[in-house]
Amino acid sequence: MPSDEPVQVRYGRLHNLSMAIVAAAMVAVALFHFSAHPDQTPRLSFSDPRFVLFAVLAIAMGYYSYLGISRSLDRGPQVVIDRDGIALGFGRNRRFTWREVQWVRLRRLALRPQLQIGLAPEAFVSANLKLSAWNLDDGLRPVRGVPAAVLVRDNGLDRSSTAMLDAIRARRPDLVKP
Repeated sequence: MPSDEPVQVRYGRLHNLSMAIVAAAMVAVALFHFSAHPDQTPRLSFSDPRFVLFAVLAIAMGYYSYLGISRSLDRGPQVVIDRDGIALGFGRNRRFTWREVQWVRLRRLALRPQLQIGLAPEAFVSANLKLSAWNLDDGLRPVRGVPAAVLVRDNGLDRSSTAMLDAIRARRPDLVKP
């Protein structure tokens, strides 16, 4: 018998703060290197490819630092699994009832298992999740080859995909696919 207590998955503070610190440290190390070795400093011109490269990398690291800090401060649940269904946050804040969820499974993406959720096509379309295969930092991604499915990436979350699957299995074991 499943517990009535909902399973709430939030952004993990340690992971996201570590990401922010490492990103900021990479920019600081580059700046220190160029201040210690001024002869290796790129010219401040868009015609210098080294300047363009380091500028783009500094912007990317600044973005990751901002993202890590904002995610560590965001204490709202990103995934909620309860008796009514599954709620997905990640800036979308959509809830799917158990009737709208057709199946769930774990699939490996690189080394980590990721949770895939198959939805009823009409629920998927009406949710308008705005999924993008190009947004690498998004917790929700489309599942290639499956039109009405979403992939929940657990990178930076405080619970693993396996724990989320176990919570779903405790409530609705009939939805779990191998």
